[in-house]
Amino acid sequence: MSATLPASATRAARAAGAVHPGYRTLWRWHFYAGLFVMPFLIVLAITGTIYCFQPQIEPLLYPHRLVVAPVAMPRLPADALLTRAREALPPGARLLRAHVEANPARSAEFVFALDGGAKESVYVNPYSGEVLGTLDVESRFMQVDRMLHRKLLLGKTGELLMELAACWTLVMIVTGVALWWPRQSGARGSAGGAAKGASGLAAGLATIRAALWPRFGATGRPFWKSLHSAIGIWLAVGALLFVVSGLPWTGSWGKQFKALATRVSLGAPRGAWGGGLPLQSTLPSGQNAAQNTAHAAPGNHADHAEHTEHTEHTEHAEHAGHDMASMPGMVMDDLPLPNVPWAVGAVPVPQSPEARTSPGSRWTLEQVIAQMRTLGVQSGYDIALPATATGVYVVSYFPADPKEERTVYIDQYSGKVLKDIRYGDYGAVSQAIAYGTSLHMGRYFGLANQLICAAISLGLAALAVTGFVMWWLRRPARSSRTTGGLGAPSRERAAPPMRAWKAGLAVLGVIFPLMGATIVAVWLLDRLAFGRTNNLSSS
Repeated sequence: MSATLPASATRAARAAGAVHPGYRTLWRWHFYAGLFVMPFLIVLAITGTIYCFQPQIEPLLYPHRLVVAPVAMPRLPADALLTRAREALPPGARLLRAHVEANPARSAEFVFALDGGAKESVYVNPYSGEVLGTLDVESRFMQVDRMLHRKLLLGKTGELLMELAACWTLVMIVTGVALWWPRQSGARGSAGGAAKGASGLAAGLATIRAALWPRFGATGRPFWKSLHSAIGIWLAVGALLFVVSGLPWTGSWGKQFKALATRVSLGAPRGAWGGGLPLQSTLPSGQNAAQNTAHAAPGNHADHAEHTEHTEHTEHAEHAGHDMASMPGMVMDDLPLPNVPWAVGAVPVPQSPEARTSPGSRWTLEQVIAQMRTLGVQSGYDIALPATATGVYVVSYFPADPKEERTVYIDQYSGKVLKDIRYGDYGAVSQAIAYGTSLHMGRYFGLANQLICAAISLGLAALAVTGFVMWWLRRPARSSRTTGGLGAPSRERAAPPMRAWKAGLAVLGVIFPLMGATIVAVWLLDRLAFGRTNNLSSS
């Protein structure tokens, strides 16, 4: 039976173990990171969890449009269904894409651009040809949820805010783990001899085990702190992977990273410029026309790693309902497709090499679908239709298994496959990102993947809530151990150099320049706007 220490000795021992050199510096940065990301984490968590369960939610939201009763009869040809869909809209409607789904219980979907700029989905019963209804693409529940998740429905400003929130979440997680990690074991182990060292090690392991579970017997701030710490440490690895796997899709850094990966042939598929050669910033010289059909039209030879208008094109594609599929100079991310594999997002869209020589007969949608069947793709893909005389059919297959991803360009006149890009054609970076994306979206291994993603997302929201409660309980009105109006933890009297921590921040600032600017801004505000105190009381 161990002796009971006086309360004052217990507090002193706790302080000696908890407030190690550098503790308050880490706590300050953890506080600033958490203060910024709290509201964004809640939005990301809720919208991300909803989006993970899109396959289950959408049929419940729109059962009369998306769901049909299977019947023992052949489906109508795709072109006949398209005709019915076109008749349901005003004459000026322009077809953008078709979704191909072999599920006998799902309707056929066609997306049109209306004269006013809106995009409208038309749903048709594949057996009877009955038009089941329409949906505004931008007002569709999952599209609104997706845009909230990506950009808070605030356009570019919201996109940058969400990107910053993701970056600062990395700081929050790393500093949180550093603050959680018990340090009593080292002090106890060096206090006296091998026996005491072994005893100290055992005590340290016991401390770590205890720190993995909330102190349900505690009340007030100690309880919330233990709950916050336990949730954070259980989620740490998964949350880091979750954030990192989402960053390549961000609107600023993600696009720049994609361009860089494309330039060094680690992102875009090898031979994306045609001829089977590695990706180059200029058209390969000495290649004949047959070798370069995947990139034949003028205007597609630009170096898209420095395509500064790309973001604006993408915004236009998402919000303006354009019908510019396969226009010269466009890349895959510009097309009106709901999902495009990350690896091909910056790949130029080819033009028809037979636009000037063909007599005018064009392949039908049904012929394209039949051709995809011969290529081994049966269902669950989207076709962007050519909108100009030089355009091509663009097929984007974005399944749960990244190894099955396909991007196929088909000439609208001859039906010739101009390019068939598969997972094996991706660079190393894009292959890793493909798997990260599938896991991040909860698609890779079914319901279990969805539940894990939901647990991580909602766990991050719980961190935000418990962090807010902890701040509320120690806000300036109740505590004298804080600095400034925000209630930031006090500074240390003589902080250690913490070179590794500073180097880590510098690396993050270089990798994520937008975050680097905010790191400098936070440091300046911390030094100039908030008062300095030397109180070293324990947290």
